Amino acid sequence: MDLTKINRVHFIGIGGIGMSALAKYFLFKGVVVSGYDRLESEISRDLSENGASIHYEDNVELIDLLSQIDLVVYTPAISDDNLELQYFKANNYILHKRARVLGDITRSYNTIAVAGTHGKTTTSSIIAHVIHSCNKAGVAFLGGISTNYNSNILLDNGNIAIVEADEYDRSFLQLSPDTIVLTSMDPDHLDVYEKSDNVDESFIDFTKLLNDRNRLIVEQGIDSRFNDNLSYGFNNGADLKLVNVKIKDSAYYFDILYKEELYHGFKFSLPGKYNLLNAAGAALACVLNGLTFNEIKNGLSSFKGVKRRFEVHFDSEKSTYIDDYAHHPNELKELISAVREFFPFRKIIGVFQPHLYSRTRDFMDEFANELAKLDKLVLLPIYPAREKPIVGINSSVLFDKIQLSEKVLIKNKENFHSHLLNDSSNVVLTIGAGDIDIHIKGVHNFLKNNA
Repeated sequence: MDLTKINRVHFIGIGGIGMSALAKYFLFKGVVVSGYDRLESEISRDLSENGASIHYEDNVELIDLLSQIDLVVYTPAISDDNLELQYFKANNYILHKRARVLGDITRSYNTIAVAGTHGKTTTSSIIAHVIHSCNKAGVAFLGGISTNYNSNILLDNGNIAIVEADEYDRSFLQLSPDTIVLTSMDPDHLDVYEKSDNVDESFIDFTKLLNDRNRLIVEQGIDSRFNDNLSYGFNNGADLKLVNVKIKDSAYYFDILYKEELYHGFKFSLPGKYNLLNAAGAALACVLNGLTFNEIKNGLSSFKGVKRRFEVHFDSEKSTYIDDYAHHPNELKELISAVREFFPFRKIIGVFQPHLYSRTRDFMDEFANELAKLDKLVLLPIYPAREKPIVGINSSVLFDKIQLSEKVLIKNKENFHSHLLNDSSNVVLTIGAGDIDIHIKGVHNFLKNNA
């Protein structure tokens, strides 16, 4: 599809992270943008302020100049009974999923695509920040809000695109990557893939989109099928190896060994060894795309993170409050480990909102095992998102499996604040991919008032 001929585009589900980034891209290109979403949000309000026409009722009559729309973009999260979607299908409009449109955009750039079950949002955001800091980026489509820019998209006139390659619904197979960073291949989205082997094959299919296999970057040891590709990690054999790692003043300090040459003096402030690995993968991608290690050093040291990825909202002698998007057992494992590493003598209180009935069912025992590593758990009801309830799958079943002496099951998620206080110093975590983030301000104020 020739996007240069698009003068007017309409988005169904415009308020999502991925969709809103696309909408901003088209606004940047001078295209007239309209859209529908179920609820008004900070993201949709920002789009409106930047020129998009948005409505919150599923009604085609609310769309301005309906007959002049050249392209309709929708997200897989939109149900088939959506009236606008039905109208555009029935009237033969050009109608594409977000992934298809993003794929068309990537064909016009030197594209760095970051894939993986975990780590892709942070890694792609690091790459985008480093390259943007050097004035070499063209566009970056991010799966979260970059703290440095308070945005999920970066827009410049360079020739490099950075995209988060989403494995859900096999969307990433629509992309046209020139460099791939593969951070992880853990089973997930089994409601779509049915079994873990299918997840692996999908990632492998994605890597086959590369014309040059020498531009495939993987986390060291991710899978034996990638042993011949470029790797990053902490151990011998990694093409880019992190060495002399130390923690000082709540930050990592380290050196990089690359092609038998040692580069000194790197600093990175995101806690957790997994985030340090994300930084290593980002560094290797930047090297392959022409950046110097001095440029990378400056970019890493000034990177502030991504909202809802180990995001510190409050810090006092009595309590520290961190919010995180973790919604998979391995993400929980890494998060809790990082908190233990940076706060070794503090009690950890976790408020966890499970995401999806299917994911809770598929990883019930794994969730129970990782949540038991907290000092205290406050467990909320499952956030269903796109799913209908599954018989026998609920937070109560998960709660009973968790071997932890201090745990509380909350049926009304509005009423958990009283469980966050402790006589000693503690770290409070809100964790999950649902709507738990709407409570961030409330938790912050509660802890501040009780500090």
